[in-house]
Amino acid sequence: MQDWEVIGRIQSLCAARNWTLYRLAKESGITYSTLCTMLHKATAPSIPTLIKLCRGFGISLSEFFDTDNDWATLTQGDKQHLLQWRKLNKSNQKTAERYLQFLLSQQAGTEQEKG
Repeated sequence: MQDWEVIGRIQSLCAARNWTLYRLAKESGITYSTLCTMLHKATAPSIPTLIKLCRGFGISLSEFFDTDNDWATLTQGDKQHLLQWRKLNKSNQKTAERYLQFLLSQQAGTEQEKG
């Protein structure tokens, strides 16, 4: 991975979580100024810094570099929901899908009324 790809990966992981750099700094224990400098100058972090960032994101170093794996972009809540989903049998998965579709249609109707 090139330096700019590492920076892009950090930015995409933040975007997937709707995190600001301030939030990433807080979660990873890296100062905000260090993150800003690193991202704006597009300099790749050192391995120890990258490990801290990965811990902040709740992913492993290998997940960081595995860009084909969407698991790294999921929040802890997303992961928990997927694990629960996998425990459902096919019939209950279909019921859950219908319920989610119902909720989404209700939400869309509410948003249209507001807009």
